[in-house]
Amino acid sequence: MSQFNASEILKEVKYSSSRSGGKGGQHANKTETRVELYFDVCASALLREEEKERVRKKLAGRMSREGVLRLEADDTRSQAMNKALVTARFLALLEEALKKEKPRRKTKIPRAAREQRLKSKKIRGEIKKGRQEGRNFHGREE
Repeated sequence: MSQFNASEILKEVKYSSSRSGGKGGQHANKTETRVELYFDVCASALLREEEKERVRKKLAGRMSREGVLRLEADDTRSQAMNKALVTARFLALLEEALKKEKPRRKTKIPRAAREQRLKSKKIRGEIKKGRQEGRNFHGREE
């Protein structure tokens, strides 16, 4: 992961505000407290091509067809606090998306675990066989 500079990446972010529903009564009906953040991943000058691809893949459900990541916050009654919240969420989300996943190393199942599994299967089979003593295939006494 390239350590992106948060202040540099935030220069590429666009914000918009709108009226928010929910609590707040008349205050919420007349002020624009909901904040939406837009980040165009494809047009970013700070991300390398492989990083853009990783972000597109990991955040595909949150992005538009044009490759614009959109987040919103309307948690509080303050536009400034909502802007700070959505910015923090964006930076955390971007940092998580840029992390490289370690490849999974295949391991063998230990011999003791295999033997234990087979032993428990054998015991279970014996229990079931014990229930069928003296009965034919259809469960009738012979």
